[in-house]
Amino acid sequence: MNPADLGVLDAAAALRARKLSSRELVDACLERIRERDGTHSDDGDPVSINAWVRVYEEDARAAAARADERLAAGDAPPLCGVPIGLKDLYAVAGKPLTASSRVLHEVPDRDCDAWAALRANGMVLIGHTHTHEFACGGTTDQVGNPWALERSAGGSSGGSAAALASRQVPAATGTDTAGSLRIPSAECGTSTIKPTLGWLSLRGIVPLASTFDHPGPMTRELRDCEPLLAALAGARAPEQRRPFRRYAVSPRIADLDPDVAEGFERALAALPAERVEPPPPAARLDVLAEYFDLVLTEMLVWHRRFDDWRGEYRYSNRARLEHAEERAMTAEEYVAGQNRRVEDRDAWRDWLAEHRVDAIVEPTIPIVAPVRGRGYEEPFGDLDDLSLTHYWDWTGFPVVALPSGVGSRSGLPVGVSLIGAPGADWDLLAWGAALQERIGVVSPP
Repeated sequence: MNPADLGVLDAAAALRARKLSSRELVDACLERIRERDGTHSDDGDPVSINAWVRVYEEDARAAAARADERLAAGDAPPLCGVPIGLKDLYAVAGKPLTASSRVLHEVPDRDCDAWAALRANGMVLIGHTHTHEFACGGTTDQVGNPWALERSAGGSSGGSAAALASRQVPAATGTDTAGSLRIPSAECGTSTIKPTLGWLSLRGIVPLASTFDHPGPMTRELRDCEPLLAALAGARAPEQRRPFRRYAVSPRIADLDPDVAEGFERALAALPAERVEPPPPAARLDVLAEYFDLVLTEMLVWHRRFDDWRGEYRYSNRARLEHAEERAMTAEEYVAGQNRRVEDRDAWRDWLAEHRVDAIVEPTIPIVAPVRGRGYEEPFGDLDDLSLTHYWDWTGFPVVALPSGVGSRSGLPVGVSLIGAPGADWDLLAWGAALQERIGVVSPP
């Protein structure tokens, strides 16, 4: 097997057993990037995946050499020597940080907390992956989907998902404000966890809306997210997990693409728990308009520092900022909206406890990957990609997302998500990984 095809756990095991060196693994990933990624540019092109904004070859090889020394000494942490890509929102000391935008030109003098934790665990930085500009969008149009280059890789963590799906790197990071970890995972056939809101540090990560943002790990198989989450959280994963006994299908599901519907039924049939059908919770199920008011208000506040650069934004983000200015949300409205978030979160927590529901199950997104190319032109156009995902950023609940197969009509991956109460992250990872064992892992042809 080409070392670049290894997942996180398999690569870590090979490194600890000294069957593979970090230098060999990193070289294999760098070669795979040269073979498959194509251009590294702001806008991409029709024949490139273009997952990477910047690749740090010399630094990666130097870090791999240091990892090999730690591995030889026998005191290396579990992830030592494993390569990773960081979404271009994660600050790395001395490296450019651009959020895939012409507006941000920054070279941080310190690592973000997330990368500091991963670096302390011996991971090797390969480079920064593309995001939809400033993480505000679900398409990352400069990136091609490895399943079909004319299709969207999803967003905003589209570069990370595309790099994983095309086996250019075994691990990556993303962020999720409306679905930005889960949408690209569904469209590229990869796996992720959106952790409980506030569990992982956002310090040093370029924000979209700080009270909604969730950083998190992305991998091809869900089981590989667990050691990354442990490193990011600075916590050991518990050996014992709660048994998965009862689940409910989300009351929020509307129209589904036929391939998504088939994949969802496939996932439900493979779940090893009892399906229950309690009445819906006493929470509002349609919060999209208010969600956007809060998110874009927070976005506007942070982006005031770039008012003189407004013309350099891509059109969609410029229009969203202008919309937030025109909306002019008052402080009273903002606080009332945040209070309603708490009310909805608590209503769902009570509902899960009352009906003894371990997880809510939804299709991750209701569509297959759309044709790419217009996401930066349509600030308030078709919102199908985030119509389900945004709600769990509203509540802050943890979610695992994994592929539920490949569509028989489209030939594209489809996804399923398990949602749990705050703090259920480790259980969700275990239940999702067990489900993935039953329905399988998908890879581009």
